[in-house]
Amino acid sequence: MRYIISLLLTSTAAMAEVPTVVTDIPPVHSLTAAVMGNLGAPVLLLDRGASPHDFQFRPSQMRDVQGADLVIWMGPELTPWLEKPLAARAEGAALLGLLDAPGTFLTEFCQAMEATEEAAQDHGHDHAAEAGEDHADHSGHDDHDHSGVDPHAWLDPANGKLWLGLIANALSAQDPGNAATYAANAARAATAIDVAEAKATALLAPTKARPFVAFHDAYGYFTEHFGLSVAGTVSLGDAASPGARHLAELRETLANAPPTCVFPEAQHDPALIAQLAADTGTTLGQSLDPVGSTLEPGPDLYPALIVTLAKTIAACTP
Repeated sequence: MRYIISLLLTSTAAMAEVPTVVTDIPPVHSLTAAVMGNLGAPVLLLDRGASPHDFQFRPSQMRDVQGADLVIWMGPELTPWLEKPLAARAEGAALLGLLDAPGTFLTEFCQAMEATEEAAQDHGHDHAAEAGEDHADHSGHDDHDHSGVDPHAWLDPANGKLWLGLIANALSAQDPGNAATYAANAARAATAIDVAEAKATALLAPTKARPFVAFHDAYGYFTEHFGLSVAGTVSLGDAASPGARHLAELRETLANAPPTCVFPEAQHDPALIAQLAADTGTTLGQSLDPVGSTLEPGPDLYPALIVTLAKTIAACTP
């Protein structure tokens, strides 16, 4: 079953009561917390320091999902462990899937390298022109062949700003009495993202000619948006172990590439990528954290995530 956007409202939704909200990952929680403001606090399922790829529900979290008025998640492409609990929820419970939300810019894993190469050549990307296009079906994501829609869409700030409005609409549908507050909070949060985006753009300007290597293919949206270039990734999937052939090809690529940086990733053993850097004479950067698992959860996390990624990439000088 596809979760496009399901807002199945009961008659009680017309009451001006702040809904109970559950979110899956820190960026989604941050955007939701910013829109809710002082009216309420959403639940975050993915605790600080946890990985979305090996999540295990606690009984209390199962109860949170089952009892929530609204669940906001990326979608089954990123957090498939939420599908069964969502299916077991009561009729009339509301659901907002951001990857399937109208206007969300999506790219596929197999297109990520081409997209970053085009961005590095200043071809740019027109989000408005792409927004209405019919993107490929999201189902069938396989960690091993790493094909299908790339679910890391929160790393494009344009998506983050779009989702703020959708989150405000979903909350207002259940709590119309506070609709103006949700809208105002979303507007303030969008301004904060604009500020973060401007900081990231300035930080990354000197790095556009320097391709980098990441642990896994999670940064296509970020690199395309900011005009960066990726030389390769160690792992071909979110949960896949790199094979000897792939590592040999990556070493050869780095041996023939201009000086670059390789970055380990939070929640993954840095030993392999550190060895790759040593073998190829490339510079080892600090860990990247695409989901914000090491940051303090809350409304400020999303803009902080964008700036922190930019700072980490910019700080590594080959």
